[in-house]
Amino acid sequence: MRYEGSIWRPPSEAYSLIVQVTFGCAHNSCTFCSMFKDKPFRVRDMKEVFEDFNMARKYYKRVERIFLADGDALVLSNDKLVMILDYIKKLFPECERVTIYASPQDILKKTPEELIELRDKGIPMIYIGAESGSEKVLRDVKKGATREEIIASIRKVEELGIQASVTFISGLGGKANWREHAIDTGTMISEMGASYVGVLTLLVEPKADLYADIKSGKFELLSAEEVVVETALMMEHINVERPCVFRSNHASNYVSLRGNLPEDKDRMLKQLHYAMKNSNSLKDERFRAL
Repeated sequence: MRYEGSIWRPPSEAYSLIVQVTFGCAHNSCTFCSMFKDKPFRVRDMKEVFEDFNMARKYYKRVERIFLADGDALVLSNDKLVMILDYIKKLFPECERVTIYASPQDILKKTPEELIELRDKGIPMIYIGAESGSEKVLRDVKKGATREEIIASIRKVEELGIQASVTFISGLGGKANWREHAIDTGTMISEMGASYVGVLTLLVEPKADLYADIKSGKFELLSAEEVVVETALMMEHINVERPCVFRSNHASNYVSLRGNLPEDKDRMLKQLHYAMKNSNSLKDERFRAL
């Protein structure tokens, strides 16, 4: 396969065929993110996209899952996406699903009919980075979407039969806004009705704009112990009305949580309370990674 720059994918797409249909991220302004700083956003030539699929077909005997990269490939027009999905169906009849990153803005710009078309063509799930439920934190990190817009985008795809896998970041409010970040994230998870929720913990690389604020002291990172307290407060404010798969077992997390909401909420809170009393159970900083 031919890749340009660093390739990022959701943890659950570890065994998927990854093909870039865009390069970079159309927004690319989030202060905490360094994922696509090495390349300007542009739409990839469709001829190259199809060539990559052809190469993969020659190399792999069976391809059950495909992830369309880069950062927010749903920004593509439906005409282009449908061409890609039709080509996948023709070339990989065994493929069970195609997934994609999307910004809330991408989703809100699509009509219900366009999203239904993508669902019927083979996209059953979309990955969305919400990051925080706090309006202030979203503004501070230059997310480019409001709390209301993020909730609306997630509800939109779920109501149309597309599962939303939504990611939040512990510690993103820093010491100044940790409480608001925790509570508002918990209430957002309760309101948005996503099928899947994942929580990572903030790790900032030198290429990210936030890195300079950390070095200058303008932004104060939470300690491992403070992240656990924040996560517990977030969990306390989650009261979902429909089942939701919850994961906070990324390489960046200090405590690994896996469960289904609402039934496993109390168990996961007990794990967090145990970690609050036993700091030696937290993941060593040396073993955390993006």
